[in-house]
Formats: sequence, structure tokens, C-alpha cells
Amino acid sequence: MFTNVTRIKDFFIVGFPGLSPDYYIPVSVVLFILYLVIVGGNIFILVFVKCESSLQKPTYLIFCHLAMTDLAFGTATLPKIISKYWFDDSVISFYGCFVQMYFVHFLGATHSFILMVMALDRSIAVCAPLRYTAVFTNTTVSVLCGVSWILPLSWMVGIVVDALTLPFCNSNVILQCYCDHIAITRLGCENVREVQVVAFVGAMFFLLVPLGFIVSSYFIIIVAVIRISNSEGRMKTLSTCTPQLLITFIYYMPRCFVYLANNVGFRFSVPVRIVVVMLYSLLPAAINPIIYCFKTKDIKESLKRRFLVRKINTSSKT
Repeated sequence: MFTNVTRIKDFFIVGFPGLSPDYYIPVSVVLFILYLVIVGGNIFILVFVKCESSLQKPTYLIFCHLAMTDLAFGTATLPKIISKYWFDDSVISFYGCFVQMYFVHFLGATHSFILMVMALDRSIAVCAPLRYTAVFTNTTVSVLCGVSWILPLSWMVGIVVDALTLPFCNSNVILQCYCDHIAITRLGCENVREVQVVAFVGAMFFLLVPLGFIVSSYFIIIVAVIRISNSEGRMKTLSTCTPQLLITFIYYMPRCFVYLANNVGFRFSVPVRIVVVMLYSLLPAAINPIIYCFKTKDIKESLKRRFLVRKINTSSKT
């Protein structure tokens, strides 16, 4: 047993190790702009789909759920690291760190399952188009996305409580831009391995089960597209899946690359690893609204219609 366990009241967020103080303000400004893009873009999608009756369809309701996870993730992670570099405030309370950890992993798991619902949506739309409107209704989407939000709740509570039981007798410095499970538990001094293994198994379940379903769904979609006789029909059908494919690729590819790199023995330095994690965690949240707007036909046409009406009204007034 460890007798010199000290009660940690606070953690210190390191952020980007080795960053010169001369760059603190520029980095905080960049992160603040990124946060504004995430908040503005995802709130715009939520409001636009809500106000545009023609977009009250399953596909766009799924986009709204993805926008909510992106918005919540950015809000859970960015304000603290912005505060660190803007106001030189590196301190996060002990329980505040665990709350942040909860939302980081809960929202990641929820996002994975909503991507799975999106793959199901596309596979039914392509493989059974005549039955799509009857089978995949707004109610069906609401139920499936609701389950995607609820399913990780109990698991994440267990993971957080498990980590809270660890005695902390080492450093209280978090080598990351936000509190995550690995960064916190590596500061423990007893039963760390057991806690990390349990969390890793759960993380793999919430990552690989949706990914396996998504890969299978898009494989079925590709087979169905190939069977379409004319090339124009194939391109048209495939184009309806382009936004979903891009969103899924941007979310999963960097994560799979990092996991595979670690397994084959390739190790990132700590600063590089932190930058990579920040990029694949937050850039999709900023990029996804752009994909929704410019790669989705209905949203693009609705935006054009709105812009055209506003332009006509402005012209008529002048």
C-alpha cells in the first residue's frame, strides 16, 4: 500500500509542451477562432434545419445530432485550454477534471454511434429506396439517436468512478490540452493498469462496433451501386452518400492511424501526439458544417433559395 498518498485538489493543464510564452496569445487566438467556428457552424446547422421545413427529414435530423455532439465537445474542451494561454490559467479543479474527462469520452462514444445510425440511413436509402420513407422515419431516427446518447451514459459513469478510486501520489500535471482518461490515470500510483484495461476495452467497444457496422454498411452500398446499370444512376446514388463518407472518414481515419501506429511500434513524441490528438478531436467539429452545406444537395439548394429571396427583397426595396 502507498502511505504517502496526497490529496490532490487541483490539476495543472500543460497544453502544448515546450511552447514558448511568446506564442501563448497567438495560440489562444487561434483556438478561440476555432471555437467560434465550431459554435457558429454547428448552431447554424441546428437552427437552419429547425427553421427549414423541407429539411425535416431523417438524414438532416442525424446531422443535427452530430452537430450537437460536435458543439458539446468543443465547449467541453476548448474554453479551458484557451483560458490557459490567454490568462495563464492552467489550474483545473480535481472534480472539474473528472467532469471534463466524462464529457470527452461520453461525447466521443455518442458520436460513433450516431455515425452508425447515419450509415444505416444511407444503406436503407440505397438498397431499399421504395421502402425507405416507410421504414426510416423521423421517429425511428429520434429513437436510434436517443439510444446513441443514452447507451454510453452508464458506461462512462462507471469509468469515471473507477478512475476516482485511484490513489494519486505522483504528479498532478496533465500532459494534454484537456483531461482524458489516460492522462489522469497515469498519475495514479496503484491499480492503474487494471483501471486502464477496463477503460480500453470499453473504448474499443464504442469505437470498433460502430466502425465495423459502418464499414459493412458502406460495403453493401458499394455493391448495390455497382449493380446499377447506367453510370449516371451510379454517380447520382453515390453522390447522396458523399457527405456521410467524408464525415465518417474525417472522424475515424486519424484515430485508426494513431492506434495502428502505436501497435506497430511507431511512437510520437509528446508534443506531436498532443497536436495530433487536438487536430483529430476538434477539426472535424469545425469542418462538418461546411460539408453539410456544400456537399448536401437539399441544404445547398435551401441556402441558395434563401439567399436568392433575400437578394430579391433587397433589390425591390432599393
